[in-house]
Amino acid sequence: MIYFSLVCAQLPRDSSFTNYSELQKVRKKYPEAQLTVPAVKSSVSLAENVIYTSFPGRKLHLDAYLHESIGKKPAVILIHGGGWKSGNKEMMKPFAMAIANKGFNCFAVEYRLSSEARYPAAVDDVLNAIRYLKENADRFNSDPKKIVVLGTSSGGQMASLIGTKYAGQIAAVINIDGILAFNHPDSEEGSAAAAWLGGTLADEPEIWTEASPLSHGSEKSAPTLFIASQHKRFQAGRQDMIKMLDKYSIYSQTQIIDNSPHTFWMFDPWFDPVVGYITRFLNQQFNAQKIQSK
Repeated sequence: MIYFSLVCAQLPRDSSFTNYSELQKVRKKYPEAQLTVPAVKSSVSLAENVIYTSFPGRKLHLDAYLHESIGKKPAVILIHGGGWKSGNKEMMKPFAMAIANKGFNCFAVEYRLSSEARYPAAVDDVLNAIRYLKENADRFNSDPKKIVVLGTSSGGQMASLIGTKYAGQIAAVINIDGILAFNHPDSEEGSAAAAWLGGTLADEPEIWTEASPLSHGSEKSAPTLFIASQHKRFQAGRQDMIKMLDKYSIYSQTQIIDNSPHTFWMFDPWFDPVVGYITRFLNQQFNAQKIQSK
């Protein structure tokens, strides 16, 4: 199968998924929802818009949130959601600040969206970010053997794909309400997935299968934390993935956020419990000493 990128520089950036557009949507059912504001703590330093890779006429950036403690720390790469077509790395700032304040280094990455480049370009971008962080581990005071990919929604799908197809590149995965299989009885993916994958399921069944994390599960797959809403469409393939991980005695954990919107991680009152699940998983995986924020 030959994959290719479709560059569409003329197309405007899709801004359908933003913090405030999502807040208005969520409040229709959950009027108590409040957009989480990034914490400001002196224990974290921030380096914004660091170039991690470039193409002719295009540079990709990451934002580094570094805990100012002695010793190399696990690195958590954050992949934003937005249906592979929208969103941006700045939307991950509350997560990055909260996790970094607990003693980790976080890196929110920019990647090419579907209007700019089709699958697998976005996944390749994250892989380039992983390589960049390994090559610059000393600069960022990070442990190159302790790299975690965390993704939300479509970013969760990408994180889990890296954790199966490219498992040797990372130490663990945190999938927050991201599907595990495109061609699955529970999947309801449509136009957004088709735009990213280069065609509908009927047109491109092999690519829809190849892009599914479940298709690459093996004894080399990474330990995974699943944090999920109650919405069935975002659970596509998860139970099958858990069975596969169990088969190979690979650790997995699932936390369900009941009575929540799909984008629960963006809002209070769900934000703090999610951060708690994440930091406990990271400490468990790496036996890290918990560093209390100041």
